Amino acid sequence: MGEGCSTTLPANAWNWIAVWRRNYLAWKKVALASILGNLADPMIYLFGLGFGLGIMVGRVDGTPYIAFLTGGMVAASAMTSATFETIYAAFARMQTHRWEAILYTQLTLGDLVLGELAWAATKAFLAGTGILVVATILGYAAWPSVLYVLPVIALTGFAFASLAMVVMALAPSYDYFIFYQTLVLTPMLFLCGAVFPATQLPGGFQEMGHFLPLAHAIDLIRPAMLGRPPVNVGLHVGALCLYAALPFFLSATLLRRRLMP
Repeated sequence: MGEGCSTTLPANAWNWIAVWRRNYLAWKKVALASILGNLADPMIYLFGLGFGLGIMVGRVDGTPYIAFLTGGMVAASAMTSATFETIYAAFARMQTHRWEAILYTQLTLGDLVLGELAWAATKAFLAGTGILVVATILGYAAWPSVLYVLPVIALTGFAFASLAMVVMALAPSYDYFIFYQTLVLTPMLFLCGAVFPATQLPGGFQEMGHFLPLAHAIDLIRPAMLGRPPVNVGLHVGALCLYAALPFFLSATLLRRRLMP
């Protein structure tokens, strides 16, 4: 029992870097295409809705609609990038038995999972920062305060990667990921206020949105980008940390049962 538990925990504070570095070296060969792919979807939403729908909507909470939308797109970009890197790329690495080979080294399963999560968070950071840079250049984000957004993007990516790792540990095949995308990620965009204020929703849906990780990320990112002081910072950061930590331990336990029966 003790040996099983020890395999689900990182062996030390640095072993995960080997997994991160391996993924980075493989990604570096297709870095440009990967970055453009991660930016395409949120940029389409940003300019399509921002300029198209924004003409009809006008101002939201005292700010132009496209500036309001930008904060949601930064958070959503981190969410989707971290999720897809985990449920598709990491799942492919697991399915081709590279994980079993890695586990014959000094790395534990906890090291492996932590390295994969850190890499997915890195991809999310790059995607979210790309949207942030474009928004800042176009004048839709307050320059000094955007620096506070960077660690939030990374934490958001880690939280969603951790959640996706649980889904990956349970899914028998790629076909099951579509349920997570359509039944969890897509509704989160609307429940958490990414594209319109969540206060426009019925009361029950508003309460539901308060418990979702994307809402906490948006409540930290959007005010900072608009140059406004965020509220309940400790609550939002703590919630994202819980979403990052608890699924990590759950996914490591599930993967131990799957890979080391």
